[in-house]
Amino acid sequence: MIYHFFAHYREAIIERLARSEVATFTFCGDDDHYETTIKGAQLSAAVDFRACPTTRIFRSIMWQRGIIAVALSREFDQLILLGNPFWIATWIAALAGRLTGKRVHFWSHGFLEAPHGIKGMVRRLFFRLAHQHLFYGRWAKQHAIDVGWDPALLHVVHNSLNIDSQIQQRQSITPSELTALRAELFRNPSLPIAFCSCRLQPSKRLDMLIGALAILKKQGVQANLLLVGDGSSRAQLEQLARAAGIDSRFEGACYDEARLARLISASDVTVSPGFVGLTAIHSMIYGVPVVTHGTRGKQAPEVEAIIPGLTGDYFTLGDEEDLARVMHRWLDRTTDRDSTRAACVAMVENRWSPAFQQAVIERAVIGYPSNDLFHVHMRRIRP
Repeated sequence: MIYHFFAHYREAIIERLARSEVATFTFCGDDDHYETTIKGAQLSAAVDFRACPTTRIFRSIMWQRGIIAVALSREFDQLILLGNPFWIATWIAALAGRLTGKRVHFWSHGFLEAPHGIKGMVRRLFFRLAHQHLFYGRWAKQHAIDVGWDPALLHVVHNSLNIDSQIQQRQSITPSELTALRAELFRNPSLPIAFCSCRLQPSKRLDMLIGALAILKKQGVQANLLLVGDGSSRAQLEQLARAAGIDSRFEGACYDEARLARLISASDVTVSPGFVGLTAIHSMIYGVPVVTHGTRGKQAPEVEAIIPGLTGDYFTLGDEEDLARVMHRWLDRTTDRDSTRAACVAMVENRWSPAFQQAVIERAVIGYPSNDLFHVHMRRIRP
């Protein structure tokens, strides 16, 4: 498995694959010094990790040393590569793998929207280098099917966090803890809480979240705002919240799962107006529904975990009034929350977990066709 680097949220799936009884996995990538704000994984001794450093050539165009030698090595008979066409060495490694008789898989976002233009042509050519694909979501698979690819070779692998640890945290939380936490955070702890955990930057459109809360306030619907994270927009967002009269708590960056578990669990709804990624999975494992926009080409794959009315909702991209309308339902504490919590937790445990990912990856490595495990697991979600 050759990736640019292995992020901290991939620790659980890597550790599971390292102990696989189906195949012997070796993991090649950069170490913690890769150019990113995302923390690198801390892997155990059971993981066969080999360093392949990365170098930026120009903007998004990257080079990764050592992966061509891995692709040519007789030690391996299959390659799982990061499917990013901007990584020049990946083109060469995929070709080298095929020429030496290896089976090549790409693990990638695939097509976030139907391919078109020159960029679409390059992507289609690049993706053709792989025998099989591991996509983050079903929308990408559908786009690939629409351009004529064999669905049996397209495996939906999703994404995951370390849910075993998160389940332990969830089970340790008591109602009295959450009551005390709400009182610690806000002047009026009886009000519902709108939450988001992300980097506080313009692309997240958290200004819309504050605007929607201001609209609801004028309608007589009050709520508190809890934001976890830091970034260039923090001062502006704090000023917007004060001007709108929204009682807000800016927690700052937090990597303590015990604290995060309680902050999320104390909230009523997670709202991510710009786009939503693993924040959706993180929220749902603690039973909290997620609201974001529903424009597919401008979303991350994790948005597919949202089933409108069940595990969250979509609003119209860029429409603050519509965001306020959608949020209103989830801020209303008179609705049945037990079924919502059960649906959110089941969605993650059954479909966006390391165990699910392992099953799909091992199926692809064995050479079995995609069997759309999505349908099997979806039948377990509705309460």
